Amino acid sequence: MDTMRDRLAPAVSRLLDKDPRVAVVLAEIGRDGFTDAWRRHPDRVINVGIREQLLVGAGAGLALTGMRPILHTFASFLVERPFEQVKLDLGHQGVGAVLVSAAASFDWPAGGYTHMSPGDVALLDTLDGWTVHVPGHPDEAEALLRHAVAAGDDKVYVRLSVQSNADRRPVDGEHFVTVREGRSGVVVAVGPLLDAVLTATEGLDATVLYATTVRPFDAAALRRAAEAAGTDVVLVEPYLAGTSASAANDALRDVPHRVLGLGVRRAELRRYGTAEEHTAAHGLDARSLRERISAFLGTRAGAGIASAPGA
Repeated sequence: MDTMRDRLAPAVSRLLDKDPRVAVVLAEIGRDGFTDAWRRHPDRVINVGIREQLLVGAGAGLALTGMRPILHTFASFLVERPFEQVKLDLGHQGVGAVLVSAAASFDWPAGGYTHMSPGDVALLDTLDGWTVHVPGHPDEAEALLRHAVAAGDDKVYVRLSVQSNADRRPVDGEHFVTVREGRSGVVVAVGPLLDAVLTATEGLDATVLYATTVRPFDAAALRRAAEAAGTDVVLVEPYLAGTSASAANDALRDVPHRVLGLGVRRAELRRYGTAEEHTAAHGLDARSLRERISAFLGTRAGAGIASAPGA
């Protein structure tokens, strides 16, 4: 199966052909995928070189002229390095863009910590008005990208990953999807962590919600699930642990509840390893999730997880 990023250039190239408002701004990374699109639309496929602050500034300038810019590079160079430009050139000036990242939290461990960005969504949470999509399958990534481009002039972040669930789910760019229903708590699985969560919760009496759009947070879906399954909530996110805890707390602010935030730990892992080894080290593999979710929900973990896929 191709990756989410494999879909990016073909999908965006089709958007360039169809919509004269769409423009693409790159900072070297990913430029080869847009060679043909650049030949057809040399005025709307722009490579600024290794200048990430200029990447965002140029995108904001295009937005000020009425264009719908799509900005792409690795997450650490798209959100963290040019954060001042994200805050001022886009937010302060009141214009929007579609930021599409790659390399997510630890997708490319060989790149080292400079190429990791587990805090990207938490950082965007310090700003107002951002929509954040975290697809869990290449088909979902393509659908959410089209949704983001069509979203008027909003500020949208699409977080791509090499990690993927086996199957796509219906996504609409707004709502959580109920994948499993139970009565002993709610587990919210974000993006590419759904398969691990389903394996981890097999046989547990818990509701599983699938989230691919995390900002705005679907508070109504969480409240409905909590009314039926109880107000113990586990968030399983592929970025910094606890990033959505305040959103979940706000959703349930008028009822007694508990929230456990699972995700990438703050401690830096200083060995490159593989993405799978980083997943396990952060406790996001199915076995670790089983233990932590079961302990929190007060449910005894069943046998068989040792041989379950993804464990």
